[in-house]
Amino acid sequence: MKPAIISFVLAFMAFSSCNNIDSSKEKSHQMKSGYSEVNGINMYYEVYGQGKPLVLIHGGGSTIQTTFGRVIPLFSKDRQLICVELQAHGRTGDRDADLSFEQDADDVAALLKNLKIDKADIFGFSNGANTALQMGIRHPEMCGRIVAGSFLLKRDGAFEGFWEFMKNGTFAQMPQQFKDAFMEVNPDSAKLMNMYHRAANRMVSFRDFPDEQIRSIRSPVLLVNGDADVASSEHAVAMSKLIPGAKLAIIPGGHGAYIGEITTLKPGYKDSDFIVPLIERFLDEEPGQ
Repeated sequence: MKPAIISFVLAFMAFSSCNNIDSSKEKSHQMKSGYSEVNGINMYYEVYGQGKPLVLIHGGGSTIQTTFGRVIPLFSKDRQLICVELQAHGRTGDRDADLSFEQDADDVAALLKNLKIDKADIFGFSNGANTALQMGIRHPEMCGRIVAGSFLLKRDGAFEGFWEFMKNGTFAQMPQQFKDAFMEVNPDSAKLMNMYHRAANRMVSFRDFPDEQIRSIRSPVLLVNGDADVASSEHAVAMSKLIPGAKLAIIPGGHGAYIGEITTLKPGYKDSDFIVPLIERFLDEEPGQ
């Protein structure tokens, strides 16, 4: 297996009412954070900017910052970002149940209700892209436009050897950037190991999204995939034909390079390396465009 492809596999694998909001935190821009009780877990979230709400859903094994840290300052210039950490990830609690894209979608929907947000655009990456599409399936009334980046909806959509690698993967192979990011926000090695097993088990037991569910999505959808991604370009094209009216962008590069996902980040990167303008044009389109 090619080294570059292995890195994409590892990145994919490694994969509140509101309480305790801290509005004094600042990084390079305004941010408030909090926890919300959703479906039996305490979910962590961050809010940036003002304007039309856009929910950001990270990839498997990740935190908000490992997936979206490079593009949050760009998106938050004109939008209100609601960035979440999903079950067992980062600062969010766990429940006595395996991870599922369906449950993650229900958790995001519950958080939005707690925050009194009736409808929002959704941008999910990798496993988060699958969750974003489950939002369109399970909670269509809450979804504006959906961007699904580096999604994988069918087992036969992955490159050859992916599932065997997942089956035989180990904690030692999880990207160090993900381990470091988890421990920075939740310094508990037992919880890190728990998150790893939760995320890995979801992929080992991955089941195809049924065609009828995919066809049921009515929100405007933009699918994004790298041309050297976990899923093949052929898979991306096939899924774009199943989702009514879906648009598709295939971007040169690997798993998340187009948004600066941390395992793909190159020294000396520039904001112009990322496809934020392309995504914003889609989000700003008038109905029917």
